[in-house]
Amino acid sequence: MTGRVVVVGNGRLPRDLTDEVESADFVLRFNEPKESIGLSGVKTDMLMVSNSGKPMQRRLRDPGYFRSAIVQNAGEIVFPYHPYAIRTYMIRPNWLSSLRGRKADWTIQAVEAFGMAGKEVRIMPPSFYEDGCAELGIPREQMRTVFPSTGYLGLRHVFHHYPEHHVQICGFSWEGWKRHAWSDERGWVEKKIADGRLTMMA
Repeated sequence: MTGRVVVVGNGRLPRDLTDEVESADFVLRFNEPKESIGLSGVKTDMLMVSNSGKPMQRRLRDPGYFRSAIVQNAGEIVFPYHPYAIRTYMIRPNWLSSLRGRKADWTIQAVEAFGMAGKEVRIMPPSFYEDGCAELGIPREQMRTVFPSTGYLGLRHVFHHYPEHHVQICGFSWEGWKRHAWSDERGWVEKKIADGRLTMMA
Protein backbone atom coordinates (compact mmCIF):
# COMPACT_ATOMS: atom_id res chain seq x y z
CA MET A 1 0.00 0.00 0.00
CA THR A 2 1.38 3.39 -0.99
CA GLY A 3 -0.85 5.73 1.00
CA ARG A 4 -3.82 6.10 3.28
CA VAL A 5 -7.36 7.27 2.56
CA VAL A 6 -9.85 8.06 5.32
CA VAL A 7 -13.58 8.04 4.61
CA VAL A 8 -15.62 9.77 7.32
CA GLY A 9 -19.25 8.71 7.52
CA ASN A 10 -22.05 10.69 9.14
CA GLY A 11 -22.51 8.49 12.20
CA ARG A 12 -20.95 8.80 15.65
CA LEU A 13 -17.21 8.37 16.02
CA PRO A 14 -15.69 6.10 18.69
CA ARG A 15 -13.25 8.78 19.91
CA ASP A 16 -11.36 11.87 18.78
CA LEU A 17 -9.84 10.88 15.43
CA THR A 18 -8.58 14.32 14.45
CA ASP A 19 -4.90 13.44 14.14
CA GLU A 20 -5.54 10.29 12.10
CA VAL A 21 -7.91 12.07 9.73
CA GLU A 22 -5.83 15.20 9.27
CA SER A 23 -2.69 13.16 8.47
CA ALA A 24 -4.36 11.04 5.77
CA ASP A 25 -3.35 11.43 2.14
CA PHE A 26 -6.98 11.86 1.09
CA VAL A 27 -10.18 12.49 3.10
CA LEU A 28 -13.70 11.95 1.81
CA ARG A 29 -16.84 13.11 3.63
CA PHE A 30 -20.54 13.17 2.78
CA ASN A 31 -23.51 15.52 2.82
CA GLU A 32 -23.75 16.99 6.35
CA PRO A 33 -21.13 15.39 8.64
CA LYS A 34 -22.56 16.76 11.89
CA GLU A 35 -21.66 13.88 14.22
CA SER A 36 -17.94 14.12 13.44
CA ILE A 37 -17.61 17.86 14.13
CA GLY A 38 -14.84 18.43 16.66
CA LEU A 39 -13.72 14.79 16.49
CA SER A 40 -12.25 14.46 12.99
CA GLY A 41 -10.61 17.73 12.04
CA VAL A 42 -11.71 19.62 8.95
CA LYS A 43 -9.56 18.19 6.16
CA THR A 44 -11.90 17.38 3.28
CA ASP A 45 -10.37 16.66 -0.10
CA MET A 46 -13.74 15.63 -1.46
CA LEU A 47 -17.27 16.25 -0.18
CA MET A 48 -19.79 14.01 -1.93
CA VAL A 49 -23.24 15.57 -1.69
CA SER A 50 -26.55 14.03 -2.74
CA ASN A 51 -28.07 16.42 -5.26
CA SER A 52 -31.48 14.79 -5.16
CA GLY A 53 -34.51 14.95 -2.91
CA LYS A 54 -35.58 16.61 0.31
CA PRO A 55 -32.17 16.74 2.07
CA MET A 56 -30.65 18.82 -0.74
CA GLN A 57 -33.64 21.17 -0.63
CA ARG A 58 -33.04 21.65 3.09
CA ARG A 59 -29.35 22.43 2.57
CA LEU A 60 -30.13 24.98 -0.11
CA ARG A 61 -32.36 26.82 2.37
CA ASP A 62 -29.66 26.89 5.04
CA PRO A 63 -26.94 29.53 4.42
CA GLY A 64 -25.06 28.18 7.44
CA TYR A 65 -24.43 24.91 5.62
CA PHE A 66 -22.37 26.62 2.92
CA ARG A 67 -20.42 28.56 5.54
CA SER A 68 -19.65 25.43 7.57
CA ALA A 69 -16.01 24.42 8.12
CA ILE A 70 -16.39 21.20 6.16
CA VAL A 71 -17.85 22.87 3.07
CA GLN A 72 -15.34 25.70 3.24
CA ASN A 73 -12.42 23.25 3.51
CA ALA A 74 -13.68 20.95 0.76
CA GLY A 75 -11.25 20.73 -2.14
CA GLU A 76 -13.97 19.49 -4.47
CA ILE A 77 -17.73 18.96 -4.37
CA VAL A 78 -18.99 15.83 -6.14
CA PHE A 79 -22.61 15.08 -7.00
CA PRO A 80 -23.15 11.30 -7.32
CA TYR A 81 -26.33 11.62 -9.39
CA HIS A 82 -26.29 12.76 -12.99
CA PRO A 83 -29.62 14.40 -13.95
CA TYR A 84 -30.27 11.45 -16.27
CA ALA A 85 -29.93 9.03 -13.33
CA ILE A 86 -32.30 11.17 -11.26
CA ARG A 87 -34.91 11.24 -14.05
CA THR A 88 -34.56 7.52 -14.70
CA TYR A 89 -34.31 6.01 -11.23
CA MET A 90 -35.16 8.42 -8.41
CA ILE A 91 -38.52 8.72 -6.67
CA ARG A 92 -40.49 11.76 -7.77
CA PRO A 93 -42.47 13.72 -5.18
CA ASN A 94 -46.22 13.31 -5.22
CA TRP A 95 -48.42 16.20 -6.33
CA LEU A 96 -48.90 17.55 -2.81
CA SER A 97 -45.15 17.56 -2.12
CA SER A 98 -44.58 19.24 -5.49
CA LEU A 99 -46.95 22.02 -4.45
CA ARG A 100 -44.72 22.53 -1.41
CA GLY A 101 -41.72 23.05 -3.67
CA ARG A 102 -40.18 19.61 -3.47
CA LYS A 103 -38.62 17.90 -6.47
CA ALA A 104 -36.22 15.11 -7.26
CA ASP A 105 -33.49 17.08 -9.05
CA TRP A 106 -31.72 20.00 -7.37
CA THR A 107 -28.59 19.85 -9.53
CA ILE A 108 -28.76 23.30 -11.10
CA GLN A 109 -29.62 25.09 -7.86
CA ALA A 110 -26.92 23.17 -5.98
CA VAL A 111 -24.25 23.94 -8.58
CA GLU A 112 -25.09 27.62 -8.24
CA ALA A 113 -25.07 27.57 -4.43
CA PHE A 114 -21.75 25.74 -4.15
CA GLY A 115 -20.29 27.93 -6.89
CA MET A 116 -21.25 31.03 -4.94
CA ALA A 117 -19.43 29.48 -1.98
CA GLY A 118 -16.31 29.32 -4.17
CA LYS A 119 -16.41 25.58 -4.82
CA GLU A 120 -15.83 23.55 -7.94
CA VAL A 121 -18.52 20.95 -8.61
CA ARG A 122 -18.17 17.67 -10.46
CA ILE A 123 -21.21 15.67 -11.57
CA MET A 124 -20.64 11.96 -11.98
CA PRO A 125 -21.87 10.26 -15.19
CA PRO A 126 -24.95 8.00 -15.19
CA SER A 127 -22.69 4.92 -15.31
CA PHE A 128 -21.30 5.84 -11.88
CA TYR A 129 -24.69 5.19 -10.33
CA GLU A 130 -25.64 2.25 -12.54
CA ASP A 131 -22.34 0.43 -12.04
CA GLY A 132 -22.56 1.06 -8.29
CA CYS A 133 -25.99 -0.57 -8.18
CA ALA A 134 -24.71 -3.55 -10.17
CA GLU A 135 -21.70 -4.08 -7.89
CA LEU A 136 -23.97 -3.96 -4.86
CA GLY A 137 -26.25 -6.57 -6.42
CA ILE A 138 -29.31 -4.38 -6.97
CA PRO A 139 -31.10 -5.86 -10.02
CA ARG A 140 -32.18 -3.45 -12.71
CA GLU A 141 -35.87 -4.06 -12.01
CA GLN A 142 -35.35 -2.83 -8.42
CA MET A 143 -33.33 0.29 -9.23
CA ARG A 144 -36.43 2.49 -8.82
CA THR A 145 -37.20 1.16 -5.34
CA VAL A 146 -33.80 0.38 -3.75
CA PHE A 147 -31.03 2.98 -3.74
CA PRO A 148 -27.35 2.80 -2.74
CA SER A 149 -26.30 5.34 -0.12
CA THR A 150 -23.95 8.23 -0.80
CA GLY A 151 -21.52 6.60 1.62
CA TYR A 152 -21.35 3.40 -0.41
CA LEU A 153 -20.98 5.27 -3.69
CA GLY A 154 -18.17 7.35 -2.22
CA LEU A 155 -16.36 4.30 -0.85
CA ARG A 156 -16.61 2.58 -4.19
CA HIS A 157 -15.21 5.69 -5.88
CA VAL A 158 -12.23 5.68 -3.51
CA PHE A 159 -11.43 2.02 -4.19
CA HIS A 160 -11.50 2.60 -7.94
CA HIS A 161 -9.36 5.75 -7.88
CA TYR A 162 -6.89 4.82 -5.13
CA PRO A 163 -6.21 1.11 -5.76
CA GLU A 164 -2.79 1.22 -4.09
CA HIS A 165 -3.96 3.02 -0.95
CA HIS A 166 -5.23 1.49 2.25
CA VAL A 167 -8.71 2.74 3.15
CA GLN A 168 -9.88 3.46 6.69
CA ILE A 169 -13.47 4.28 7.57
CA CYS A 170 -15.23 5.74 10.59
CA GLY A 171 -18.73 6.95 11.35
CA PHE A 172 -20.52 4.23 9.38
CA SER A 173 -23.59 2.76 11.10
CA TRP A 174 -25.50 1.32 8.11
CA GLU A 175 -28.83 2.68 9.23
CA GLY A 176 -31.13 5.46 8.13
CA TRP A 177 -33.40 5.80 5.13
CA LYS A 178 -35.38 2.58 4.69
CA ARG A 179 -34.82 2.46 0.92
CA HIS A 180 -31.04 2.08 1.18
CA ALA A 181 -29.66 -1.47 0.92
CA TRP A 182 -27.95 -1.31 4.31
CA SER A 183 -27.30 -5.03 4.81
CA ASP A 184 -25.84 -5.40 1.31
CA GLU A 185 -23.64 -2.34 1.81
CA ARG A 186 -22.35 -3.67 5.13
CA GLY A 187 -21.61 -7.03 3.51
CA TRP A 188 -19.70 -5.25 0.73
CA VAL A 189 -17.58 -3.44 3.33
CA GLU A 190 -16.95 -6.64 5.28
CA LYS A 191 -15.61 -8.27 2.12
CA LYS A 192 -13.21 -5.36 1.63
CA ILE A 193 -12.04 -5.85 5.22
CA ALA A 194 -11.53 -9.58 4.62
CA ASP A 195 -9.53 -8.77 1.47
CA GLY A 196 -7.22 -6.49 3.49
CA ARG A 197 -8.18 -3.34 1.59
CA LEU A 198 -10.07 -1.64 4.40
CA THR A 199 -10.05 -1.23 8.16
CA MET A 200 -12.51 0.39 10.55
CA MET A 201 -11.05 3.04 12.84
CA ALA A 202 -11.70 2.14 16.46
